[in-house]
Amino acid sequence: MIDENIINQIKEFSKKPSLFNKKCGNIWTEEYIANQMLKAHIDPNFDGASRRAVIINKTIDFLTRNVLKENSSILDLGCGPGLYDEKLCQRGYKVTGIDFSINSINYAKNSAEKQGLNIKYKCNNFFELNYSEEFDTVMQIYGEINTFSDSERSKFFNIVKNSLKPNGLFIFDVSTPTLRKKCGLKKNWYVGNSGFWRDKIHLVLENGFQYDNDIWLDQYIVADNNGVQVYRNWFHDYTVKTISEIIQNSGFKIINILGNLTGEILKEDSEWIAIIAQKK
Repeated sequence: MIDENIINQIKEFSKKPSLFNKKCGNIWTEEYIANQMLKAHIDPNFDGASRRAVIINKTIDFLTRNVLKENSSILDLGCGPGLYDEKLCQRGYKVTGIDFSINSINYAKNSAEKQGLNIKYKCNNFFELNYSEEFDTVMQIYGEINTFSDSERSKFFNIVKNSLKPNGLFIFDVSTPTLRKKCGLKKNWYVGNSGFWRDKIHLVLENGFQYDNDIWLDQYIVADNNGVQVYRNWFHDYTVKTISEIIQNSGFKIINILGNLTGEILKEDSEWIAIIAQKK
């Protein structure tokens, strides 16, 4: 017999939620899913969490040759398992990595220790940081800014600005509506014996919602014998016009706009916009 309570929970979760409603499960703190996320991050051939190793290498090459000053201090926000930080440290930069995931930070610390790399890693919510003009460069790579509400984004830009020395650089990228058109809105369901969400039999219902101003939600309802949980991934895509206005109104000036952080030229149909900005 079908459990009516489970059906009612699924029905409730299936309704279109209010904008940036984040009352849901947390993929970074739930142990099983957090371990799955770490595996995805460190897979060199998978770009669902971190970018593939070949792209990371090209990014580091471009930044160190064309953007970063030698021996400068870098704050990496959302550093994950330290894939960029290790390569920057190896090239002589002073690196501090911040991430909300304790799994990622522990992995990064252990990896750096094994290689004898002097990288400062901290498990922290970067919305709570209070650095004051300590870094030459702040970077946040792979579109985490896309997951912020407008108020979170404003707070984040202010934290970055406070963290930077005068004329310091802010390096980041955001996805565009072109990428969402390619991915589409999720609408799928499946039953798995084990997988990303659970290590035992479970049901996953995927659905997507579109909102005004290029805002999207990818939602996953997961049901097993322990109950029902919903997970939400919010995305706010940007155009050159919208992100440029936000940057300039946040106390930065734009130094360069690219198609990605490997140095590719921005095109009309680019899936990403990479920004090199400077603190005014």
